[in-house]
Amino acid sequence: MKKLIIASTSTLHGGNYLDYLMPTLATFYQNCTTILFIPYARPGGISHDEYTDKVRSAFKQIGKEVKGLHEFEHPQQAIKNAEAIFTGGGNTFLLVSQLYKFEVMTVLAEQIKAGTPYLGTSAGSNITGLTMQTTNDMPIIYPPSFQTLGMISFNLNPHYLDPDQNSKHMGETRETRIKEFHSFNSVPVLGLREGSWLEVLGDRITLKGNLSARLFRAGQEPEEWPTESDLSFLNQLR
Repeated sequence: MKKLIIASTSTLHGGNYLDYLMPTLATFYQNCTTILFIPYARPGGISHDEYTDKVRSAFKQIGKEVKGLHEFEHPQQAIKNAEAIFTGGGNTFLLVSQLYKFEVMTVLAEQIKAGTPYLGTSAGSNITGLTMQTTNDMPIIYPPSFQTLGMISFNLNPHYLDPDQNSKHMGETRETRIKEFHSFNSVPVLGLREGSWLEVLGDRITLKGNLSARLFRAGQEPEEWPTESDLSFLNQLR
């Protein structure tokens, strides 16, 4: 049975890395001792070792050991042997490029489908959808494909922001960008606000956190879904 936590962000304003999720993660990862961390999304300014150390420090709070995927000579085998997996944020284009480069996209999907607990934040959440096409990130590198893990049958827009009615900014909003996506694609898109996440257990998808999520469907007006909503029906909308 699939077991995923798909979070909009790793850090809330005024908090530390993963703090707001840690009570949930203590239960989610209760049956494992070691978490395999995929640091591929970080484009610069912080090395894979430094990024992994940051994650390692956070998970010490709940007594979990962390190993970075980059530390293994054979990444495919490391994923197959993992007790649990976490993919952090950064740039989704880079993350997807690296997953294809090291030929681990398919094996990662297979392991998650087989029941390996998976946590994603930001870019690590983007890749759980059908494609990465609704990311907010700049295309700093060109991946061989936009297709991602397909653990949910829709796309996500993490860090979703509502239009600021008091702002004088005349540029495009997130809602505008998603509607542009729907000019050419029929895949539903769920806007996840900061502090919200999806809990996926098998075919059941539940919205968690303190805020509602905004659902976009091609040719329809956006809908607000409150926290604790059962969003399993999204798997049937394609």
